[in-house]
Amino acid sequence: MAVDTSALVAVLFQECEAEAILHQLSLVGRIGISAASKTELLMVVGSRLGLTGRNKALDLLGKYGIITIPVDDSYAELAAESFFIYGKGRHPAGLNFGDCFSYALAKSQKVPLLFKGKDFSKTDIFFIVP
Repeated sequence: MAVDTSALVAVLFQECEAEAILHQLSLVGRIGISAASKTELLMVVGSRLGLTGRNKALDLLGKYGIITIPVDDSYAELAAESFFIYGKGRHPAGLNFGDCFSYALAKSQKVPLLFKGKDFSKTDIFFIVP
């Protein structure tokens, strides 16, 4: 399974989907996050909660064994391609920069994506909604 920033932010900010997301994370043995999405997660949480929030995010990744997947050339190209197909202002999915990396990870690994919201449900990837 791949995980999008939105799902982890929901957990860290204790949003209503947090328990369902944690349940999904506990069911899967191998979970990946794009290096770009991890960066986004640390920036978002760190901006709102400071160093404590950043550390909580890193603890969450460690607790569930979430593996950071580096962005190589083919992965970067797939992320860019996803923007031209599903990007904001181009498609109802409205994927932003970070979303494109989550999409590319799930698509390239042929795994479902765990996320919060509705954007990815309008694409062609397999997904898990909490």
